[in-house]
Amino acid sequence: MVAVREAADTDVDAIHQTCAAALTLDAVAAPALVELLWKAEVDRRRVALVADDCAGVVFASTSQPGPPDDSPAGVVAVGDPPALGHIDLLAVHPRAQGRGLGRALVTAAEERLAGLGVGEVRFAGNPPCYAWPGIDVRYTPALCLAERLGYERYQMAWNMTADLSRDLSTDIDVRRLAGVGVEVRTAPVGRRGTVAEFVRTHWNDSWAWEVEHASGCHFAVRSGELLAFAAWGARPTWFGPMGTAPSARGLGLGRVLLRRCLSEQRDAGLSRAEIGWVGPLRFYSRAVGARAERVFALYRRRLEVEAHV
Repeated sequence: MVAVREAADTDVDAIHQTCAAALTLDAVAAPALVELLWKAEVDRRRVALVADDCAGVVFASTSQPGPPDDSPAGVVAVGDPPALGHIDLLAVHPRAQGRGLGRALVTAAEERLAGLGVGEVRFAGNPPCYAWPGIDVRYTPALCLAERLGYERYQMAWNMTADLSRDLSTDIDVRRLAGVGVEVRTAPVGRRGTVAEFVRTHWNDSWAWEVEHASGCHFAVRSGELLAFAAWGARPTWFGPMGTAPSARGLGLGRVLLRRCLSEQRDAGLSRAEIGWVGPLRFYSRAVGARAERVFALYRRRLEVEAHV
């Protein structure tokens, strides 16, 4: 029987090693991913479990609100929406694979999440602090495990890759925008409150959090009114999020802000940037020649949660 326990601060180095060995497509980024999930400063309940001397690890979390903290474990009042749970990261060291650690870790995480009032668990990213949109389809054993445990695939997602060696200049566009009264600016770290509020108002809290924690952020303004934004680095080495207010669409702001962010990523020493959880594939392809390279499968499974009147 596999023994699973709560992860402790003293386990972090061993967790780094396990993730670097197991996550072969993300070996370089693995330590940063662990730190991102371990220290996530977001309003959510989190679970971190390890097995067999940290040869296996799972990070899980909740998203939408569940029952109050003083509710009995696993009990949801009638009429209260059950919380959603997320398997954020699962890794088993190659030397320990084939012993049931993955199954044991996911099962234990499900039990912890059910105790927090979760009614559905997903192998899917939990913005704003997430490792991937879902399971990279090249991690075939993880796909097989999810399906063996009764999860159903409900959506696909893509990351695109931008080659940062290409021309990313924006001078001509910036002058064109200035001619219609639009100014493109940089928002330094610690001075993004106005941009974050703009993002929160037009989109959501998750994107606002990413803006505040991003390595770089640029925005467009006209007569004191914010029109668009773009950010990079909230998820290490990734670009996003970005958005343009409906009233400003058609001005070409997204292309300019995207290129300014990618130029900063190049200046930071990157040769390629991942555009995470892409919506408009055609826009990124035309703006910077980005290619869809990472494909993710999103899975979900309902849990049995006791209803309490």
